[in-house]
Amino acid sequence: MKKYRVTISETYKKTVEIEANSRDEAEEIASDGWLHKEYSLDGSNFDDVKFNVIELKNREPERWGER
Repeated sequence: MKKYRVTISETYKKTVEIEANSRDEAEEIASDGWLHKEYSLDGSNFDDVKFNVIELKNREPERWGER
C-alpha cells in the first residue's frame, strides 16, 4: 500500500464594519481587534476547505512523528 501526506486547509471569513481615515488604518484596527479577540471566527464563519495530497516515495525520511 502506498503512503500519502494530506494537508487539510480550512478558510474562515467574517466581515466587520470599521470607521477609519484610510484603508491601512482600517486593516490595522481590524488586525488589532482580531488579536485582542474582539472578532472571533468559528464554524459559522466556515468558507472553504482544500486538500493537498502528496505521494510519499519509498525512502522519504519520516517527519512530524509519522510511523
